[in-house]
This record gives sequence, C-alpha cells and structure tokens, in this order.
Amino acid sequence: MAVYAILEPIWPDGGPQLEYRTPFELLVAVVLSAQCTDEQVNRATPALFAAFPDARSLAAAPLRTVEDLVRSTGFYHNKARNIIMLSGIIMERFGGEVPGTIEELVSLPGVGRKTANLVASACFGLPGIVVDTHVLRTARRLGLAPTDDPGRSERMIAEAVPREHWTGFSYALNRHGKFTCTARKPACMACCLSSLCPSAGSFDGN
Repeated sequence: MAVYAILEPIWPDGGPQLEYRTPFELLVAVVLSAQCTDEQVNRATPALFAAFPDARSLAAAPLRTVEDLVRSTGFYHNKARNIIMLSGIIMERFGGEVPGTIEELVSLPGVGRKTANLVASACFGLPGIVVDTHVLRTARRLGLAPTDDPGRSERMIAEAVPREHWTGFSYALNRHGKFTCTARKPACMACCLSSLCPSAGSFDGN
C-alpha cells in the first residue's frame, strides 16, 4: 500500500508511547488513557504501580486510594473501579497473568478492542489494528476508512492492509495523526501524503 510505504520510514517506532514494564502495567495504562493523553497517564502511573505493582495487589486495593492516584487521568471513578475489577478477574480466571488473546482481553472491564489490540500486539506479538482517535481521524481523512465508527474502521483497515503490517501501520497512522494530521490544524502543506489524500486542504478541521 502506497500510504504505508510512505509513512513507515517516517514513523518507524512501532511501539506504545505509554510507559510500562509488564503486560499488566500496559493494560492498566491503556485503560487509564481513555479520553486522556499518554503524557498525562505516564505522569500518573508511577505512583499507582509503586503502590500496587501487580494484579494481586490492585485487586485488593481500596477504591478511594486508587481513585486518588488516577484522578488526574479524568473519569477516575469509572477507571478506578474498572482496573480494580479487571485485576480481580485476572487473578480469578487467568492465574494473575494478563491473557494473550483479543477475545479474553475484551472480556475484562473497561477493555475494548483498541486496548486489546494494543496489548496483544505490544506484549504478545499478535498483529493488531489499534484504532484510537488519531488513527480513526487519519484513516477517515485519507479515505482508507471513511467512517466515525472504530469497529468499522478496524475492519476496513484490516481488509486494505496485509495482516503482517497491521501493527506497524497502526502506529504509523497514530504518529501521523498526532503530529501532522492533527484535529484542528493539520499540516496539509507539509504532509507527505498530500498528493494521495482526498481531504488535503478541503476539510473543516473536524
């Protein structure tokens, strides 16, 4: 695909920008990243993981304490409940280890396909299309997935891109959307994809 061939050399770092040491830390960090920047999550998680470093300890953590630790990530009531609940399920159903399949991951509270694909690809080497807000926006503008529905976008990208490139393409689209094809003021004039993009210079910034 021409888009991937252009983007991959520009954004070759195919990994999460969330800071983590274990699959459990990445899973919790991605849950906390909903409607929050990676940078803010990275500021919050060191204290959280210092207090509760694994599923066993977080499953038994006081809700109020966890809420205080993740308050800066927004929607902290739901996020605190979800990470405590998913920790308990990981202990009960998966022996304390983060499960390695998409189907098992999405069975956990607060875990959707974006989170599952990110964890499965980053930690277990499975191909994954991580449709976050940047990927959704960029794929829509490029005409690769002209939809606002993340599930449909994932399916459309999967049909257009070879499976072995799913993960790398997701990260390349993410970086391009985050730093070039931004929501409000995309840099169309400087964009390496402007000749291929049907939206170049003509969208309303949404």
